[in-house]
Amino acid sequence: MRVVCAVTIVAMLAGPACAQSKAPKTLEEMMDAKTPEQAEKERATDKAYKESLKKIPDAKAPADPWGSARSMNAPNTAAKTPAAKRSPAKTGSTAN
Repeated sequence: MRVVCAVTIVAMLAGPACAQSKAPKTLEEMMDAKTPEQAEKERATDKAYKESLKKIPDAKAPADPWGSARSMNAPNTAAKTPAAKRSPAKTGSTAN
């Protein structure tokens, strides 16, 4: 029984170790090197995209629908309230 358990444990530990032994792919394999036709098609697509961006008109300043309702030199409406009068500070100890 001990032998069967030992073989099972060794087999379980050997599985992940074997999976790590595969050689990693090279960068070209991961990026799938492009054929000249694909590269030319991509350049043409990028060029068309950049040209379409040039055709977009410049954005206007954002519209302010309330612009006529308020004036630029409006006085500050927040009234300053006078500070509440405080009692003079007491000196000495305040033993409870």
